[in-house]
Amino acid sequence: MRLSIYCAFAVLMFLPAAWADTPPRPAKIGLCAACHGEDGRASAPDIPNLAGQNLPYLRSAIAQYKSGKRDFPAMRSALGMLTAAEIDAIARWYATQLPQPATP
Repeated sequence: MRLSIYCAFAVLMFLPAAWADTPPRPAKIGLCAACHGEDGRASAPDIPNLAGQNLPYLRSAIAQYKSGKRDFPAMRSALGMLTAAEIDAIARWYATQLPQPATP
């Protein structure tokens, strides 16, 4: 009985730390969610899923879209409306979403 109480206590002690890694839903996610989905699952097969992507990769890709190295006008336009802090919050959000298995 005591062991189960200690185990329950230990679990309760570590749950807040696990939840702390999940950032809050960004206020400006709608601009990205229109194509990439709020949860990171894209709305069309030719649009990349962002859920669970590596955060440094997302940051790098965003920087390339902003600089024009990746030439996609819709992305450059969408990113131009966001501050650096908003972009980082969105990248963190997508990186922490659970990836979905690929569908054939």
